[in-house]
Amino acid sequence: MIERNTYIEKIQTGFKNNPIVVLIGARQVGKTTLMEMYAKKLNPIWLNGQNIETASLFSQFSIIERYLQININNELEGILVIDEFQYIEKISTILKLLVDKYKNLKVLCSGSSSLQIIQNVEESLAGRVRIIKVFPLNFVEYVKFQDIELWNKFTLLRINDNTEVLFPKIQQILKEYLTYGGLPKVAKTNDYSEKIELLNDIYQTYLLKDIKEYIKKQDFVAFNKMLKLLSSQIGNMLNINEISNTIQLPYRNCEEYINILEQMFIINLLSPYYSNTRKEISKMKKIYFCDNGLRNIVYNSFNDIDIRVDNGQIFENFVFLQLLNKYKNENITYYRTKDNTEIDFVIQTHQGKIIPIEAKYKSFKKFAKKRALTEFSKKYNTETSYIVNLSLNDIEESMQYIQAYLTHLI
Repeated sequence: MIERNTYIEKIQTGFKNNPIVVLIGARQVGKTTLMEMYAKKLNPIWLNGQNIETASLFSQFSIIERYLQININNELEGILVIDEFQYIEKISTILKLLVDKYKNLKVLCSGSSSLQIIQNVEESLAGRVRIIKVFPLNFVEYVKFQDIELWNKFTLLRINDNTEVLFPKIQQILKEYLTYGGLPKVAKTNDYSEKIELLNDIYQTYLLKDIKEYIKKQDFVAFNKMLKLLSSQIGNMLNINEISNTIQLPYRNCEEYINILEQMFIINLLSPYYSNTRKEISKMKKIYFCDNGLRNIVYNSFNDIDIRVDNGQIFENFVFLQLLNKYKNENITYYRTKDNTEIDFVIQTHQGKIIPIEAKYKSFKKFAKKRALTEFSKKYNTETSYIVNLSLNDIEESMQYIQAYLTHLI
């Protein structure tokens, strides 16, 4: 079991200031494993929200209180772990009563859909809960899963290092990651056919099964068409009206189902970088998938990344996912004007810095200025802009080329 130390540290920090920590994220991103890693030495009481008996325990405060007194101690000094806690009715109210009465009780929960979680938890447990989003493995973590010795060396890389020369194996690992994604269960196997089978299992068993609960039965065929269509549009602006006309599903239904996909962490929608300039497009969002492997199973293609017509889209999705591990979704935007000046990503840091980033699935031999980045940097007075690519690490004035393997250093 390979530890994802960043998340363990986030849980530890969360408990310093809150009695409850909730891990949220898509199915199979490793939430349960993270809870096991954190709690393994703490002798936790472990419950599963999908178990009917667990729901019965939480039917009354006095019942769960007595259960924990028997299984922990009278003072409830210990840790309670609840997997898939969103299935338990009115659990937020019960947890609030528990942690308010027993100051030494810590509660660690996981959930796979923010549809039932975020609003209820934030309202009922205000000031008592830390919510942590869990994503699939980022590229550095993926390297760790593939080759621990290589990972130990890889973490020493600097932004001006030539990774292809220092680590020849890294390029093949990147291609695998771009194709099969970063879901931990998929990453653990080196057999490509098995990776595809696992992705299909996750898609059919978890994703479609979970979503059926929220999709009208008569819309399910159209919904599948919509999901397939969305998988072909990663990195593009989302035109719901066009999708509605294409799959013959009412606009409101399309909008609702896209929102469900976002709330279940299957897709991410990216807002534009706002400005007062009339030239800039400020309404449509761009779409990305939570994992390239999941996207490719929906799209039904696992061809060699180098010969794919959509390799640029896949690479852009990859860069977005790496940024999402460091910056909140709301701090990542895109930039596009009506005269087609476009930049893939614009980071707005908490310190007020603006960082424009372009993603290019291309090998560069020498530095070349990009007009959109130059114009944006002059207009908004940015310190550094980045072009994430396959081969070149170089910097000239405020524009820096950076190899994909080092995206986490931006």
